[in-house]
Amino acid sequence: MRRIPRLLLGVGVAATTFAAALTSTAAAAQSTAAAAQSAAPTVRSAASAGHQESARFSAAQQRAARAFWTPARLAAAVDLDALPTSGRPAGTGARPGTASAPPEATTAPTAVPPALPASGAPATGGVRPQTTSPQRWTGGGLISSTAGKVFFSNSSGTYACSGDAVNSGNKSIVATAGHCVVDANTGEVYQNWVFIPGYDHGNRPHGTFTASSLHWMSQRIGDPDPTWDAAFATMSPLNGTKLVDAVGGEGIGFDQTPGQYVYSFGYGGSDAEGNGEQLNWCAGTEFFESGHPGGGIWGIDCVQTGGSSGGPFLQNFDTSTGIGTQIGNISVSSGSNEWHPYYGSEAHDAYNAADAA
Repeated sequence: MRRIPRLLLGVGVAATTFAAALTSTAAAAQSTAAAAQSAAPTVRSAASAGHQESARFSAAQQRAARAFWTPARLAAAVDLDALPTSGRPAGTGARPGTASAPPEATTAPTAVPPALPASGAPATGGVRPQTTSPQRWTGGGLISSTAGKVFFSNSSGTYACSGDAVNSGNKSIVATAGHCVVDANTGEVYQNWVFIPGYDHGNRPHGTFTASSLHWMSQRIGDPDPTWDAAFATMSPLNGTKLVDAVGGEGIGFDQTPGQYVYSFGYGGSDAEGNGEQLNWCAGTEFFESGHPGGGIWGIDCVQTGGSSGGPFLQNFDTSTGIGTQIGNISVSSGSNEWHPYYGSEAHDAYNAADAA
């Protein structure tokens, strides 16, 4: 098993890993969450499902999840995860043009275009300057409603990640990180899984959507390498309205040409980032980190902290409209860099399974 420094990726979120970092309030919330674990969701193996595995939640489990997330529990959820470390991910750190070149795509690029909500395009705040340190996003546009916070519970407690509504045939998909849906070491599937699009300082402007199923790359179980750290959740309609119809959906691309100028978004948990209560952004030209399987991982010279895990990386992002094409999700950070898995055929299989769910 590779040792990956500074896990934004919550590999094995065992209580021993976090005990020193949790406050007494969070610890109390964790005990409540552990006691409230519902029956385990139904897990489907990858044997007949391509490169993905999935778990499904019953209607009763979804009702329980919505009721579970009171304002107090939202506030007590621990950002996954904010433990500091140093160094680089377990690769060589090579960038494009060096001896270790990124792999060439073997599958033709595919992309799903973005979609506006049924109510029309959200208001925008104009063009934003570029940045290499997290800044609060005040530009409005589509990203202000598609990006949001993910909340879930597991055997260790209650946690928060980031996610993004992306367009699909079923208008119901949230893209996030694999470590925000399942434990790579134990295979534990996380429960009480909800998405709050447009979350801002406890406000739920579009309501709370519950997951009907979770989908991740099958390679992730037993191998916590960030290459496999992508996942997709299928959300149930809220009051009869599907997620993308309610908030819109960013475009999403697979096997796209990497090494582009990208924007990342997430709810980092540091004081400078608003303690997980506001949407932040970074931007930069991505570079390759070699030494990983498959399409590897790509990073930028900017880093968001715990809680930003699962937030989107977007190519061709228009700062005046908040619209782009998601090509990865925040996975792991090291030093001054944050990294995302490459969305190749394995991620595409998981997305297709979420679309068919």
